[in-house]
Amino acid sequence: MHDRQAGRLRVITGPMFAGKTEDLLHRIRGARQQGDDVVVVTHALDDRYGRRIVASHTGLSTPAHAVTDAEAVAGLALARPVDLVAVDEAQFFGIGLVPVLNRILDAGIPVDIAGLCMTFDGGPYEPIATLMAHAEEITKLTAACEICGRDAAFHQLRHPEAHADARESSVARVGGAEMYEARCRRHFTG
Repeated sequence: MHDRQAGRLRVITGPMFAGKTEDLLHRIRGARQQGDDVVVVTHALDDRYGRRIVASHTGLSTPAHAVTDAEAVAGLALARPVDLVAVDEAQFFGIGLVPVLNRILDAGIPVDIAGLCMTFDGGPYEPIATLMAHAEEITKLTAACEICGRDAAFHQLRHPEAHADARESSVARVGGAEMYEARCRRHFTG
């Protein structure tokens, strides 16, 4: 059981294919092994592995609440006493997630989140950028660059011409290796 005096925000971030969700799943499993009651939340927009599931590219998974807005996260977290709130794909909740998580943290509940801190064109991805500033702990992971294999802190559209609508609007598009690829700084073209 954790100290109800204060919550603690831990952010797991990095580009696509860096293992953010896998890291989050390991933390969830560890908390549950200690007997903690964990509320797992993901955005309903990400249904690549099915609705109501958080899954990594490597096949690890756990059941989750799939919701569409940040207030729903607060409803799940504050409805009953819980020991940890874990949020995957946090970038899809938008900047409204920041005050919601602050309420949860103020209630003494630790929060672990995973999400992209950067868009496919190299800009900051809210709310992760702001949540990193508020966090007690940040884990920034890298992937392997698809060109040279070096540490990749970026991801970009695999075939930009095929995704012109995403490029023009910087709209978040849920996808995997068919749509995005990891790139190091040298090979990132944004």
